This record gives sequence, structure tokens and C-alpha cells, in this order.
Amino acid sequence: MLVVAALVAIVVRTYLVQTFFIPSGSMEQTLIIDDKVLVNKVLYRFRDPERGEIIVFRPPPAWSAGPDEDYIKRVIGVAGDRVKCCDDKHRVTINGTALDEDYLYPGDEPSMTPFDVTVPAGRLFVLGDHRSASADSRAHLGASSGTIPVDRVVGRAFVTCWPLPRWRSLSVPSTFAGVPNPH
Repeated sequence: MLVVAALVAIVVRTYLVQTFFIPSGSMEQTLIIDDKVLVNKVLYRFRDPERGEIIVFRPPPAWSAGPDEDYIKRVIGVAGDRVKCCDDKHRVTINGTALDEDYLYPGDEPSMTPFDVTVPAGRLFVLGDHRSASADSRAHLGASSGTIPVDRVVGRAFVTCWPLPRWRSLSVPSTFAGVPNPH
């Protein structure tokens, strides 16, 4: 019975759902250090990540500080999107539509680094919610315009599961609903 339970646990963790802990403040206040999130590892076998989703990914070699390191960030731009910072009100825009990012860490600007990137096919532009403490696409603009390959995505973080008082769903913010598809 124990062997069967162990095999089931291994299969679930390897192919379906995995727990990840948050090691840094790059996604604060959405996720804080030592939060644990559940990550759906099946979803992206059927579709690509979408704007606003929080993903866990294996960083490209140019990003990584270690071979077994995973990152967690929010998808801002998908293939074909033109992601730019900043408009006249200092907001990130996607395909000309400004984001009202109420999930940003209090006091953070959308970006202190200007950028204007058209996301190539098969890649994503990702940012942390605590922009002043996140080594995200902006920190790697010289390598593939800061984008990451979709095939390095482990899965979508869909719930904070620990500690129990922080249990909550990680839904896509409404600001992404009004973003048009690229021309």
C-alpha cells in the first residue's frame, strides 16, 4: 500500500500538480517569501500561457544563477504582443492598451527601465509584481529581448496553499481583459 501511495505521489508531482515555495520578494505582495503555491503542470500541454497568468519556469541559461533554479513571474506579453514602457502616465502598455496594475508592490513604478519589445513566436515577456526587486524580462533585454521560451514553462501557479491564512486563488487581474490581440 505504501509503495502504491508513493508511486501515485510521484506521478502526480511529476506530471500533474507540484508545490513550489517562494524564495524571494520578486512577486510581493501577490506572493511573499515562504508562501507555497500549487502549480498546474498539465494545462500548458493543451494551450500556451496567457497574459496575466503567474507561471513557474526554468530560466534561460543567460538568466539562471543555478542549474536547478525555477523562477515565478507574471506573463505580461505573449507571441506577437508589443509590450512597452511607459506611456505618458508611466504605465506599461500591451498593443497600445495601458495596464492598470493594482497588483504591483505598494510604491513601485511599473518600470524604471524603459523597454519596447515585440514578443517573438514561441516566447513570453514576464515581469515580477515587485518590480524594484525583480530580475525579470527587463533585466535581460539584451538576450532575446528579455523573452523566455514557452517550452521552459513548468506550469501555472493557481493557488497559494501555505501558510493556511494566505490560502487564495491566483486569478488573472481584470486589467488584462481589455488588451487587444496583436495586429
